[in-house]
Amino acid sequence: MNNDKLIVVTGAAGFIGSCLVKKLNIENHTNLVLVDDFEALQKAPNLIGKNYSLKVERKNFHNWLKEYGKNISFIFHIGARTDTTETNKSIFDELNYLFSQKTFQFATENSIPILYASSAATYGNGENGYDDDHKLIYNLKPMNPYGDSKNEFDKWVLSQNKFPPFWCGLKFFNVYGPNESHKKRMASVVLHSFDQIKNFGKVKLFRSHNPNYKDGEQKRDFIYVKDLIDICYYFYKTQNKNGIYNLGTGKARTFLDLVNLIFKAIDKKPEIEFIDTPLDIRDTYQYFTEAVVTKLRSAGYTNNFTPIEDGVTDYIKNYLITKKYY
Repeated sequence: MNNDKLIVVTGAAGFIGSCLVKKLNIENHTNLVLVDDFEALQKAPNLIGKNYSLKVERKNFHNWLKEYGKNISFIFHIGARTDTTETNKSIFDELNYLFSQKTFQFATENSIPILYASSAATYGNGENGYDDDHKLIYNLKPMNPYGDSKNEFDKWVLSQNKFPPFWCGLKFFNVYGPNESHKKRMASVVLHSFDQIKNFGKVKLFRSHNPNYKDGEQKRDFIYVKDLIDICYYFYKTQNKNGIYNLGTGKARTFLDLVNLIFKAIDKKPEIEFIDTPLDIRDTYQYFTEAVVTKLRSAGYTNNFTPIEDGVTDYIKNYLITKKYY
């Protein structure tokens, strides 16, 4: 390791984590400590070509912190168990709640700035809206153990008496983009749709089981991963306003919009089949998400978000068709 202060990225081999590592490399940061479960070989291609100082296995991370933590300048805590269909609460307690607590406490005790990943899954079915006002976080009702784990950690952070010199939690909305192929069922609709068109010539979308929405008109706030990591880097550079922030575009779009754009990007006529939403997720399925981004803008982030027309085209033409990683 060099003598420069280290930047830690947890979840570094995953979808968002590996894209963040790429962004840091682009900004000439190579003094990186990558933390993940590196035995999960399906994520290995995400780190090809990346520059870093050290890899630390997730299970050894907190012991490593005790020994080398004084040499850290910033922690990006992106890693988490993100499977919204997993029902074993103890997995989320260990990997999302307790692991995050230990990491945040270490950052507080050693005055290390920290950014951590929360989730739009904390908003549940949206009955309390999608505003990231701290006072509203206590009223949220997530619909699965994953969302619960993220919301419980957000509440725990807000309950603290002492904090790192800078901290922020980012509620990721529906992220899509390169380096997500290992996520399988949890990958974005863009990747699943692309694969379905390639293999079967058509896309299957979930039928609506909600009378307020027609088939395919369920809406999500889709954010391109390159926008998301630009915002992460913005907070790393500015460290000016602590808090929990929404990380979406503020503009929901329908699944039909998205899928039609995918067909257009590969120059094929749309062919869509509607299927029943699987029973194991039907009761917890979100029909609408849209980030309120007022607080993000008030923190000084002024860049425009990539429209899905451009994001989908970039993702498909420059990564999925070419089989390249970011």
